[in-house]
Amino acid sequence: MNSIETFELRRQIDGLVYRFHRQPGPDGSPAYKREDRDLWIVKTEHCGWISVLPEDGAISGRSWEVAPDEQGDAPPEGIWVSRKGAKSYVYDLVYV
Repeated sequence: MNSIETFELRRQIDGLVYRFHRQPGPDGSPAYKREDRDLWIVKTEHCGWISVLPEDGAISGRSWEVAPDEQGDAPPEGIWVSRKGAKSYVYDLVYV
């Protein structure tokens, strides 16, 4: 399988789109960085692909439908859920 270079998170409630590009993560492992902000989606052993906050590394989003042990070399397409403070948002992750 070819590695996915770019994907979008498309917020369902209003259509807002965030674009991510593959590049080495802060620790050198494969990761995806948001185009407009220092926000990363990285793969962890126990949680699979997750988005993490740059301030403290807290989990801020994850795949809703694909279990971590079923995830491959790129964040899985489909429904993702994020948490920002007391708010949650639902996104569609789409490869572009």
